[in-house]
Amino acid sequence: MPKSGMPRLPKSSTRQTACRACPLTKLGVFRLRTESELGFVEHFKSGEFVTDSGATILSEGRSSSHLYTLLQGWAFRYKLLPDGRRQILSFALPGDFLGLRSSATPEMQYSIEALTPTVLCVFSRDRLWSLYEKHPALAYDLTWIAARGEAIVDDNLLSVGRRSAIERVAYTLLDLFVRARQINLSDGAKLDFPLTQQHLADASGLSLVHTNKTLRQLLARRLVRWKSGTLEILDEERLAQLCFYTSEPADDRPLI
Repeated sequence: MPKSGMPRLPKSSTRQTACRACPLTKLGVFRLRTESELGFVEHFKSGEFVTDSGATILSEGRSSSHLYTLLQGWAFRYKLLPDGRRQILSFALPGDFLGLRSSATPEMQYSIEALTPTVLCVFSRDRLWSLYEKHPALAYDLTWIAARGEAIVDDNLLSVGRRSAIERVAYTLLDLFVRARQINLSDGAKLDFPLTQQHLADASGLSLVHTNKTLRQLLARRLVRWKSGTLEILDEERLAQLCFYTSEPADDRPLI
């Protein structure tokens, strides 16, 4: 039997946020659920847990009986080569749904690691079919979430395959900043930014040395400032032009 991908956490870490009082719904980004949908999601949700940064949420090659919504914190999805080289596929921010592909395969095809301390809503995978049977609007939301995740991976593949080094780094920084701003994580042009240069290198397909040199180019052009865990976008328009960035609409996103 494959091992579960859910990390073992002390019971004291368990907490519960009522779906009707979910802080994410107050952001104005996510569409409101109907009473019927709220009732189902509350039944669908089996609990919450918190992790420290660096904790494995889902592990490649293992099965998982759970799905997750990231309530607080940052995480990232990645794959490893046998020699340990890592490719970060995407980053997850509050409101993102994690582990959906585990519903279609017996084992996880990627891993997810907490980038910061996180709080996750936990859902039982075996209840997923009742969502499709009884709540077609929520089923469509899952399809939308899957399509959005595919689009994010497509953009990242375009970066690694065709963007230059400076365009790759600029795109990753700006995309994460815009996504964070949409859910009110930024303070004006500044954002508490938990990535290291190694995370940026693994997401961009660059060496750490090349990433550092590329970052210095962006700093020299006065497009960004990254210091002491804070990312500041100094000229968003020029940065977007540099990496051919177009943001998606911010409102009316589904939330499970």
